[in-house]
Amino acid sequence: MGHLATTLDWIVLFVYTAFTLGVGLYMGRASNQPEEYVVAGHRIPTWAVGLSIFGTYVSSISFLALPGKAFASNWNVFVFSLAIPLATWVAAKYFVPFYRRLGAISSYEHLEHRFGSWARFYAMSCYLLTQQARIGTILYLTAIAIAPITGGDIKILIILSGAIVIAYTYLGGIKAVIWTDVLQSVVLIGGALICLALMIFQVPGGLPNVIKTGMATNKLALGSWEWDFSQPTVWVVFLYGLFINLQNFGIDQSYVQRYQTAATEKSAVKSVWLGALMYIPISGVFLLLGTCLYVFYLHHPEKVPPGGFPTPDAAFPHFILSCLPPGISGLVIAAIFAAAQSTISGSINSSATLIAWDIYKRLITPNANQNQMMRVLRIASAGVGIGGTLFALGMINIKGALDVWWELASLFSGGMLGLFLLGLISRANTNSAALAGTLTSILTIAWITLSEKIPWKGQLIALKSPFHTFMGIVVGTLVLMLVGILLSGLSKSPTPNNLH
Repeated sequence: MGHLATTLDWIVLFVYTAFTLGVGLYMGRASNQPEEYVVAGHRIPTWAVGLSIFGTYVSSISFLALPGKAFASNWNVFVFSLAIPLATWVAAKYFVPFYRRLGAISSYEHLEHRFGSWARFYAMSCYLLTQQARIGTILYLTAIAIAPITGGDIKILIILSGAIVIAYTYLGGIKAVIWTDVLQSVVLIGGALICLALMIFQVPGGLPNVIKTGMATNKLALGSWEWDFSQPTVWVVFLYGLFINLQNFGIDQSYVQRYQTAATEKSAVKSVWLGALMYIPISGVFLLLGTCLYVFYLHHPEKVPPGGFPTPDAAFPHFILSCLPPGISGLVIAAIFAAAQSTISGSINSSATLIAWDIYKRLITPNANQNQMMRVLRIASAGVGIGGTLFALGMINIKGALDVWWELASLFSGGMLGLFLLGLISRANTNSAALAGTLTSILTIAWITLSEKIPWKGQLIALKSPFHTFMGIVVGTLVLMLVGILLSGLSKSPTPNNLH
């Protein structure tokens, strides 16, 4: 049977936590100037920025959900990773040079020049709201997964996890975020690889048997290759991965800030390639963990809990609890925490940056001095972190709110990528055309996202979306750009403020 975290596991966790705090506080000790706090003086090495971008890719949701996906079905979600090289090429060739030459702290400042203040504040508001939900979701799901292993109370785990990240992010800014990301990336990669090795060792026949069984049961399949956009086929997941990654690289403040921390544009481009391409094999490791779990429990049905697993995502934590030796369990738990912290810290710092630049300096005190900006940055960092922690605590009793919130967030943030791309590729455009395109995009994404939930009857069934929900961002982005370009072409007066 299983065991709760042992004394050795707790020692490993304590050492990891203390070392993380120490690294964050030491590396961020000189972050007492606004630009130092948000872009680290443009002095972070290429490899460190790359590891930080990789750490942003991998959250505890990925660490737990990807094995669960492969355990329950197949490697369909790996197609998402296969779309990363194309998105990275676009980012390296166009997005990174654009932001580096622009030199703006806020990734949404240029939207105001292109389309008016509404575009800047629309994008900024969507980002802040979704990051609050993201922080809360990661804290909550991490605590849910770790609680059975540690025997800890979910509320206490949420509060402790949130407090640790808030502490080093509040004091050290982006420099602390990046250097702790480096440590956390090493821990999560090491934890995943050690866990995979031990799992393969416990499977009769080892890796060859895992591959043989996986092939025989279609557990290694990438999904259907049919040209069907109503199901998560290979083509649908690839398009979804391409557009989501373009959105991350093109309009996500957390990524854009990291571009600015590198010493040169060339260094920033290299770091993007490093971070993005590292994720592909590591996501494969997470999925292989899931396939190994399937084969392991196939050969050891006595280790499956009575009544089975409540969800596929519960299989991996159960393996950690019941099959890993003391000490190793602690390392894997630390890896899950590392995956969570690397994502949360970036969300806190990037959100605080937008509050300071897009709200405080833009609307309240345009001539704010450095002391005022630092005060706002630190207060905002604490506020965002506390807000995300409270969001996580609130989710304990409001189970259904999670899916509803993420659906609403996707509706409004879905127009952000199209708006950004419209500003890049269309030289002649108007504010009204961009606004019309954004509203049309939101309605399109809402139609695709909510179609499955609406009880269409009779002739109204013809109004049901023919697309899988993954296609929401794809169709929504294309609709926004098409409407924006067409309406701009009909307008007689293009926007004068053009960044080209």
